[in-house]
Amino acid sequence: MTAVPLGLPGVPARPVAPRRPSRRIQVGPVAVGGGAPVSVQSMTTTRTSDIGATLQQIAELTASGCQIVRVACPTQDDADALATIAEKSRIPVVADIHFQPKYVFAAIEAGCAAVRVNPGNIKKFDDQVKEIARTARDHGTPIRIGVNAGSLDRRLLQKYGRATPEALVESALWEASLFEEHDFRDIKISVKHNDPVVMIEAYRQLAEACDYPLHLGVTEAGPAFQGTIKSAVAFGALLSRGIGDTIRVSLSAPPAEEVKVGIQILQALGLRERRLEIVSCPSCGRAQVDVYKLAEEVTAGLDGMETPLRVAVMGCVVNGPGEAREADLGVASGNGKGQIFVKGEVVRTVPESKIVQTLIEEAMKLAERTSPADQSS
Repeated sequence: MTAVPLGLPGVPARPVAPRRPSRRIQVGPVAVGGGAPVSVQSMTTTRTSDIGATLQQIAELTASGCQIVRVACPTQDDADALATIAEKSRIPVVADIHFQPKYVFAAIEAGCAAVRVNPGNIKKFDDQVKEIARTARDHGTPIRIGVNAGSLDRRLLQKYGRATPEALVESALWEASLFEEHDFRDIKISVKHNDPVVMIEAYRQLAEACDYPLHLGVTEAGPAFQGTIKSAVAFGALLSRGIGDTIRVSLSAPPAEEVKVGIQILQALGLRERRLEIVSCPSCGRAQVDVYKLAEEVTAGLDGMETPLRVAVMGCVVNGPGEAREADLGVASGNGKGQIFVKGEVVRTVPESKIVQTLIEEAMKLAERTSPADQSS
C-alpha cells in the first residue's frame, strides 16, 4: 500500500462554490481558514493517559488521511500525557477540555497545536479568559470555541427554551467577544447539533456574523450509515455555499472510518482532488454479471491506491460502454465476458472470470505511467 502523504491536499481548479472569506489560523503545520484547503479531523477513542494506545490510534488515523487529531483530557493523568503525545504525533494534536480550566493551561504548556474549550460546561471559564488568552498568545496556540447543543449554557437554554440555532450562535459569539476584549483572535468556532437542519442554520447565521474559520460537525451523528448520511447532507449544504474550513464526521464507528467518510465528502464536492473512484451501476434486470460482487472485488483489489483514477464497473450494454469509455479505466460486462477500456479505447476482451484481475493489472500500468506530480496531493 502506498504511504499516505502528510501534506495539505490539493484543491481542484473549480471548487463547488467560492469559499467564504475568513481569518486564517495555524493548527501546527495545517492552515485553517483564509482560503486554505478544507482539512479533515477526527478524535481518538483511547484513554489519553494510555500513551502507547493513543499514539497507535493516531498513527492509524494519520495513515487514513486524517490531518488534525483531537484527544480528550478529563483527568490529570491525561493532561500529563499530552506533552509526549504532542511531540510524537505526526499530525497536530488538539486537546479537548471540559469542566476544568486548569487543563487548558496544561495543554498549552504541553505544546498541543490547539485547544478546544466548551464554554457551556467549563466552570468559571469566563473569569479566566484573560489569562487563557495571554497564555495561548505567548505559545502561539489557537483556541477552538466548541459550542455543543448537548451542553449549552443554562442561561441560553432559559432564554431560548432549547438549543436553537440562535442560541448556539449567541453562545459562540459571546465567548469569542470575551477573547476579543483581550485582543486575542486566533480562534476557530464550531456550533454542533445532532439535527442537520438546526446545525446548517446555526452555521449559516454564524458565517454571516463573523469572519472566524469554522469547524463543521454534526454531533452525535449516530452509527456509521445514519451518521454518514446526516454528515454528508449537512456538510454538503454548507460547503456548497462556501461555508466551512475544517470538518469532523462524528460516527459511532472506528475513528478511521470518520476520516474516510470526510475525505469522500470533500472529493464528491470537488474540494479535494479525487483519488481512486469506483463508478459502478446499481444493477437491474439487464445485468448479465453479478455487479455487486464485481465492484466489491475491484474495490478491494485496488485498496490503498493513491493514483487519481476513475474506474467504471458496469454490468450491461446499455450504459456500460459509455461509462467505461468516459472513465480512465473500465469494463462493460455481458454474455460471460467483459470489454476492458483504457482511456476510452477497448484494449481487450476477457472472460468474466478474468475481469477483476485484468482491471487491477491495467490500473497498475496506469499508475506506473502517472507522473509523481500528478499523484501528489
